[in-house]
Amino acid sequence: MRRPLLACMVLGCMLAVGSGALICRGAEPAGDPATFEHLLKLLSEHRHGRVAFTEVQQLSILDRPLHSSGELLYDAPDRLEKRTLEPRAEKLLLENGVLTVDRNHRRHSVALRDFPQALPFVESLRATLAGDRTALERYFAVHFSGDLEHWTLELTPAEATVRRSVQRILIAGERDRIRTVEIDQRDGDRSTLTIGADLAP
Repeated sequence: MRRPLLACMVLGCMLAVGSGALICRGAEPAGDPATFEHLLKLLSEHRHGRVAFTEVQQLSILDRPLHSSGELLYDAPDRLEKRTLEPRAEKLLLENGVLTVDRNHRRHSVALRDFPQALPFVESLRATLAGDRTALERYFAVHFSGDLEHWTLELTPAEATVRRSVQRILIAGERDRIRTVEIDQRDGDRSTLTIGADLAP
């Protein structure tokens, strides 16, 4: 499975920049832990969602960026679905630890436990949406900055093998709403997911 496809699963993660506090794995925040905990609580209380998205992928092998759009669906604590409608139909679904891709009338499923390189991408989104600090700090060093009205999470992969390809994941939002997810790769490739308006159930 190509890395850009994995990046797609990070649905807008799928958390404005101020002076940052570093949250190391297993450590207490050095800045304002109360604000970070309050944010996680707000996120964990948002149990369902269906929103529009747009995505831009800038890949070194292509002359121009790839643009796509569609809708994202979330059901706490671990069901994520990304339905790409343009430029071509595609569906990615994470449910019960299984990632399923429907594309070109073909379906492929893989258990995340058998595909460890995908786990940090997926968990960056799932854990953020669920307000799951334990999972976030299992896979990332987390920099939290801003306040509840405008905040950013900068996620740096904890595993050296993942850091070889992924430099960082930036998630920005407002209160319990994720607005953008950006994945910066070591080779210069970048994926930016922008979350739009709520959609009717």
